[in-house]
Amino acid sequence: MQEDQQLKNLFNGNRNWAEKAKKNDPDFFKKLAGQQAPRYLWIGCSDSRVPANEIVDVLPGQIFVHRNVANIVVHTDLNVLSVIHYAVDILKVNHIIVCGHYGCGGIKAALGNKDFGLLDNWLRHIKDVYRYHQAEIDKYADNDVRKENLLCELNVMEQVANVSHTSIIQNAWKAGHPLTIHGWIYNIEDGILKDLKIATSTLDGISDTHRIE
Repeated sequence: MQEDQQLKNLFNGNRNWAEKAKKNDPDFFKKLAGQQAPRYLWIGCSDSRVPANEIVDVLPGQIFVHRNVANIVVHTDLNVLSVIHYAVDILKVNHIIVCGHYGCGGIKAALGNKDFGLLDNWLRHIKDVYRYHQAEIDKYADNDVRKENLLCELNVMEQVANVSHTSIIQNAWKAGHPLTIHGWIYNIEDGILKDLKIATSTLDGISDTHRIE
């Protein structure tokens, strides 16, 4: 019965939200039902505390969103690749934002050695980032928060690189599509976004190893 009430609360909340939206703009849903034309693709963490639309204060329809544990872009993940393809080739977005956040549970888990079952296979991608930068990260061995925060940032940087290395992005740039990939971090404690200043928008930012001719 308690579970039924919890679900009922969601439907009640939905009706309240819809009524408020129509009150503020009677044509809101009519316009929303039209073809979406977002200019941004947001690749973020599944964490329930990091809702893309809300933290940048935009309405539904303005950001195309993909979320997974720890905002990871894996070259064999057809889910994220399909999202990137649709966003770039169909929706023609101009910006891709990879947004991590401090206090990420996936990052914390990857820094430890606890068995999480199936999730461990996903966390391996973060552990690889840790391995690439272990000497730098381990300087903060006596400060767990600083260590976690640094890996959060380094993970975003790695995923920005992974996005730019895809054939989808490289072909878009070759075709003259104006497209920039950004790396951001969200601070749950104060609600503020931080730009990591690693934006890339041309093939020049890709190493010869990953470049597709």
